[in-house]
Amino acid sequence: SALLYASEEMGIAVRSSAYSPNIKERLDHSCALFDSRGRLVAQAEHIPVHLGSLPWGLQRTLEEIQRGATLARGQMWMVNDPYVSGTHLNDVTVVRPIFKGDRLVGFAANKAHHTDVGGSVPGRSPPTHPICLQKASSYRHRFWCRMMRFFRQR
Repeated sequence: SALLYASEEMGIAVRSSAYSPNIKERLDHSCALFDSRGRLVAQAEHIPVHLGSLPWGLQRTLEEIQRGATLARGQMWMVNDPYVSGTHLNDVTVVRPIFKGDRLVGFAANKAHHTDVGGSVPGRSPPTHPICLQKASSYRHRFWCRMMRFFRQR
């Protein structure tokens, strides 16, 4: 279908613009399209573990976003909290709403494995930190971008 092809094209764009070997060479990323209620419409066949976690994680993300945010054209949201997105801290999901005129028609989402997402030590997994969120930086429903202007949250 055209939507499946569009999700494959999303993956091509991610790979061609990536600097990380995890994304560019190992192809550790996945892309999908969702309807306005967050239901999966099309997902490229990239990484098998993402096939289940991306739709589930998007539902959790939308629940959090819609509690206190107004979705608008040009926004992007970022999440890597494993309790929300379903994998691990290094898998960062970026979600963008899609509008036709003023009407929300769906979401585009990408999940990609990043080598370093911060943390207390290089390598991200110190044995002295038993709690997952102590091991790296966690972005839980972080409003990240509006109209291609990136924001730093304190």
